[in-house]
Amino acid sequence: MLPADITRTVLELPVEERLELARRLVESVVSPAVLNEAVAEGIRRIEDIAAGRTAGLTEEQFRAALK
Repeated sequence: MLPADITRTVLELPVEERLELARRLVESVVSPAVLNEAVAEGIRRIEDIAAGRTAGLTEEQFRAALK
């Protein structure tokens, strides 16, 4: 399967399954023992957005924050 095919397939998964896959992918390149607080915080923030506990940014707000 090509990366584009995998991406399309993964994006069709429910949010919870995509989050679990994201966690596994991060842990596959960064040892869980070495997983630093910044990555853990990023994962917590993604989960907060997916669960509706925190509102995400629009693309416009994100781009403005980068300036």
